[in-house]
Formats: sequence, structure tokens, C-alpha cells
Amino acid sequence: MKKDFLERPETIKLLWKLLYISCALTLIPELFIKREGHFGIDGFFGFYAVLGFLSCVVLILIAKLGGIFLKKDPNYYDDYNQEIKNQE
Repeated sequence: MKKDFLERPETIKLLWKLLYISCALTLIPELFIKREGHFGIDGFFGFYAVLGFLSCVVLILIAKLGGIFLKKDPNYYDDYNQEIKNQE
């Protein structure tokens, strides 16, 4: 069976390379821009890249935590339909 485009190992390697390149490209302008920190911590090199990464991690963790509480049994609707049939 032929794998889809995003499941192929060469595509996965390409996507990782593109991720690394895009991360590097976001840090290159930091070399040429003089930033003055307003709060002390936001003045170091790559702060906004680190902030964006950590924000994404937090959002993913919140989504995973929400999924634990909002998850339904895979047979939830089947059980509901069975109950309705039994009531008729």
C-alpha cells in the first residue's frame, strides 16, 4: 500500500529541515535589530522565538488536558441509539 505524502520518510525529513530553516530565519533578524527590553527579561537574544515556542507548548498541553476531560466513550452514540430503540 502506498503511503500518503505526509507519511513518507523523505517528506518527514524535508519537513523537519524546513522547520529548522524557518526557525533560523526568524532568529537572523535579531542579529541586526537592536531591541531594548521594556521589562528586563524581553531584551535577550531570541526572546520572542522562545516565547512563541513556549506559548505553543502551553496551548498544546491545555488542549491535551481538555481532551482528557471532554473525551467520550467510542460507543457513546451507539449506546444512546440503543437506549432509544429499547424505549420504543
